[in-house]
Amino acid sequence: MGLAFIPLYIKFMGVESYGLIGIFATLQAMFVILDMGITATLSREMARLSVLPGREQEMRNLVRSLEIIYWCVAIFIGMAVMAISPFIAHNWVKASQLSPQTIEQAFLIMGFAVALQWPASFYSGGLIGLQRQVLLNLINIGVSTMRGVGAVLILWLIYPTIQAFFSWQIIISIINTCLLAFFFWHRLPRTEKRASFQKQLLAGVWRFAVGISGITFLSVILMQMDKIILSKMLSLEMFGYYTLASTVAISLYRLINPVNAAIFPRITQFVSLVDQDGLKQLYHKSCQFMSVLILPVTVVVAMFSYEILLIWTQNPVTAEKSHLLVSILICGTALNGLMNIPYGLQLAHGWTRLTLYVNLISVILLMPLIIFMTNHYGAIGAASVWVILNVGYVLIAIHFIHRRLLPSEKWRWYWQDVSLPLVAAFLTAGAGRILFCYVPFTQPMMLLSIFIVSCFTLAITALAAPLMRSWVFAQLIRLKISYGN
Repeated sequence: MGLAFIPLYIKFMGVESYGLIGIFATLQAMFVILDMGITATLSREMARLSVLPGREQEMRNLVRSLEIIYWCVAIFIGMAVMAISPFIAHNWVKASQLSPQTIEQAFLIMGFAVALQWPASFYSGGLIGLQRQVLLNLINIGVSTMRGVGAVLILWLIYPTIQAFFSWQIIISIINTCLLAFFFWHRLPRTEKRASFQKQLLAGVWRFAVGISGITFLSVILMQMDKIILSKMLSLEMFGYYTLASTVAISLYRLINPVNAAIFPRITQFVSLVDQDGLKQLYHKSCQFMSVLILPVTVVVAMFSYEILLIWTQNPVTAEKSHLLVSILICGTALNGLMNIPYGLQLAHGWTRLTLYVNLISVILLMPLIIFMTNHYGAIGAASVWVILNVGYVLIAIHFIHRRLLPSEKWRWYWQDVSLPLVAAFLTAGAGRILFCYVPFTQPMMLLSIFIVSCFTLAITALAAPLMRSWVFAQLIRLKISYGN
């Protein structure tokens, strides 16, 4: 839904207004710093306490204690966005079509939307910790549909302005947060006593929360630094194109996050039960599944970015100005996605120091690099830094993770979990790209051809990953037996 309606947003409001939506998304991401590790802590504690007997009241009290803090932060965020709206409107963005008054009004409405949407991540983290991913996904599907369809209908039939768009976000944020809060509390174990704020429970989780908070702070800087710099240095129109490319690239997290959400509680339980054999098996199966899921998509999108954007937006100018950015950014996002399961392994062990140090060094080194690359190469330079950052994670951070956790599994991760699927995806999609160079296609044929290349790339990549190949053959045998009976 987040991708499907972008061309319509641009059509109804213009690319400058979509640039404001990009700034809105950046602000939301920046304010994740104020999460202070609470969501990750809640998810981990729900998974850990759920397998320990007699901890039901502790679970409910912990939720209430963290919930009160989170809502206080939400109120602060809303007030902060509204307070900085005049500065952003008059001194930061460079708009040629939107007036400063319009931009200021949009940011005032943003403040309410962000504050009301903010607690949704807290309740989502709790549902993930309780392993209620299916319920969470159903809520997300419904809310995303209402968010996208409703916004398009309002822009089309009522008022095609950025103010109308953000006003609808307020309504959807209220619905989303209320639904998540209701179902999360009703999935917690029942107790005789009411949940209450317990200061001593916060003392038991503060070290982990502080570590996560530091990691989050640095991660947000690393992931949003390019957008902050470009929103100042580029025109709002060009920043809109960069936002479009970034949105396509980060949509890969729609594949990454559900897998991570499903796997992390299970890893935490294996760690709590000190089951090393089960942990190793789950770890490699999860890493290979992640590779098979995201690498074919990444390689196909990177190689066919112009064609995909042209079919999607029906705008040759947009496709021309955005396709290279999409190719670069999605490669960096895929590398980041491959790190999610190893990162979850660290969190399951309560080890946050490594990622904290790695991110701190990255911020020190990459902030000057982003400024330099943006000054000399514009948006392309800033996008390239995202790839450099994540190559460093894969080459350096993985070594230190496996030196302490699962020390005998590092080279298996590099070879079986990542390299074999990556080579298979690259060769298969590359062959399809070569055919494209010699055969002229109409847009329908182009779409069909990309779909066929994607299917072949996914199939070959799955067969290249040993554990996924075994799983595929096992399913085929099971189907054959069922069909034979």
